[in-house]
Amino acid sequence: MSDVIDAAVAALNEKLGGDGLDGSAKFEIAGEGTLIVDPDGARAEDGEADVTLSADAETFHALMEGDLDPTAAFMSGKLSVDGDMGLAMKLGTILA
Repeated sequence: MSDVIDAAVAALNEKLGGDGLDGSAKFEIAGEGTLIVDPDGARAEDGEADVTLSADAETFHALMEGDLDPTAAFMSGKLSVDGDMGLAMKLGTILA
């Protein structure tokens, strides 16, 4: 597994504060891999999800650090969303 994915899993679990997500989201990080966030938390895995968010590693890192607003990333085309937009917006508030 890539160091980027491992760091993303740790960061997401910290942001979730021990809670899971009401639904499932998949992050596709270009050139690095995928991770899933669901009621059990975040983990390095690929599979079906209610919403898929795709970005490059630099964008994802900026999102995790709070240096890039998820909505701004989406509106500028740095983050693509496929699926349940309501769940993506809820996840955006967790990332912010």
